[in-house]
Amino acid sequence: MNAKTKPLPSLRSDAQAEAFVASADLTEYDLSGFRPMRFEIAKKEAALNMRLPAALLDAVRAKARAAGIPYARYVRMVLEADIAQTPEPVKPRD
Repeated sequence: MNAKTKPLPSLRSDAQAEAFVASADLTEYDLSGFRPMRFEIAKKEAALNMRLPAALLDAVRAKARAAGIPYARYVRMVLEADIAQTPEPVKPRD
């Protein structure tokens, strides 16, 4: 944050955020901590049920909690990221 910018205020609701953005000059604020975000808009038409070791589920839940999202969304994001970077289908091991 440079000396000319102000920290963003804490906004506790969508209404507060909308009012702030509508009235504030955002060039006065430090936006360096912002990161791109995907919004969940696609309809979820299928379900996945899987059994995991308890330690793995605990680790997934901890990572999701650290990211501030539900663990099912975290698992979906990890799957989407892997699919996006894998150029061809993964072949099963024998």
